[in-house]
Amino acid sequence: MARDIGHDDFSLSRVPMGNKQATWKVTIVRLGGISCLPILMLGAQLGNGMTFRDTVLAVLFGSVILQVVGWALGRAASKEGLSTSLFSRWSGFGNIGSALIGVVIAVSAFGWFGIQNSVFAGGLYQITGVLNFPIWCIITGIGTTLIVLYGFKLMSVVANIALPLFAAGIIFAFVLMLQGHNIADLAVAPPVGTPIPMPVAITMVSGAYMVGAVITPDMSRFIAKPKNVFWMVLISTFVGELGFCMIGSLMAHAAGTSEIVEIMYTLSGALGVGLVIFSTIKINDLNLYGSSLGITNFLNALFGLKPNRGTATLIMGILGTLLSILGILNFFVGFLTLLGVAIPPICGIMVIDYYVLKRSRKSLQESNDNKGALPKFVEKWNPMAIITWVVASVCGYFLTFGIASINSLIISAVLYLVLMLIHKAVTKKDEFKTVEFIAVKQDEAELVASKQDE
Repeated sequence: MARDIGHDDFSLSRVPMGNKQATWKVTIVRLGGISCLPILMLGAQLGNGMTFRDTVLAVLFGSVILQVVGWALGRAASKEGLSTSLFSRWSGFGNIGSALIGVVIAVSAFGWFGIQNSVFAGGLYQITGVLNFPIWCIITGIGTTLIVLYGFKLMSVVANIALPLFAAGIIFAFVLMLQGHNIADLAVAPPVGTPIPMPVAITMVSGAYMVGAVITPDMSRFIAKPKNVFWMVLISTFVGELGFCMIGSLMAHAAGTSEIVEIMYTLSGALGVGLVIFSTIKINDLNLYGSSLGITNFLNALFGLKPNRGTATLIMGILGTLLSILGILNFFVGFLTLLGVAIPPICGIMVIDYYVLKRSRKSLQESNDNKGALPKFVEKWNPMAIITWVVASVCGYFLTFGIASINSLIISAVLYLVLMLIHKAVTKKDEFKTVEFIAVKQDEAELVASKQDE
């Protein structure tokens, strides 16, 4: 596989053991994706409609769900060295099913990349008052694309710089906003806005980052020891989500409104520019990275192509930047939200197939022992997984009780297990029709370059 542009980052193969990264590096990248202005705004929304105590409970319950989902898939990916969409070929979905997953993840992440880029550029234009919105879109879009072009290594460097600076900026604004207030009093103050029921609050928390939990493998595949995935997920989820939601909640109580970001910009002045930059860039590079991995797997699974992830990143980054300038992507928020309903069932199916049914565990292990290769054969498709995926997604969208993302997650796990057990009892077979996997030979130049980057 020739490396056309940037780093392919093992998009269609296992991450070799020699190219694994330190757990703390992966944790910083994932923590950077969670620690952002949207999560601060979520905390403010919760704090505006709940007491501080209830906000903490809602975030804890919602985060536990994300912790379990992220850990289950992340641990498997660490062991197998595979991204979410590629891993799905041997954890329930087969070749065609993984192509569908790849395109869902790619479109969803691509859409949010464009929308976030619009917010990024708009924020910088509003704060600085120089240039214009289209020029800022080009600067922010191409800048983020160039980071993602060179894969995990450069994303890690950016996260190591952006995360501490962003955290310092938030703490500075937090201290300014709380001047004249007693934290102990704020912690017991009643909500000033419309009350938010606990189930709704938990849904807001778990739903906001469920997609991020499902694509945990895209990052955790770089961790050498599967047991360390637990700590990566624990630290990034609870420090990032719980920590910043608590800060946002206290800010909302102090300001008497959920519109704390505007207040922060007013208070912090020039620091507001830094908050926009350091918040957006470290989450939007993950959007584009996940999208590039998804589209690469889609093209390989469905058409037998061997696209370079770097090339795909460049094309999608430029296209996303152009669409953000035109404002077209803002009309697709509802569609992207709808796609988000289809994400949790993917996790339920993959976890059941890998950990309970273990249908491909033997072939994955045998191929991994053979110089880190992938199985020579893969299911063409698994109709039981597709049926489960559709049914669970529809249920998650239309059911009016409970937590939508959790409903679809549980329904997918139970339904898939039942259907597969029935299929085995009737046919006496575990697998469906298999096809030859289009193996991707590792580029020696990429392996050398990746090892030198460590």
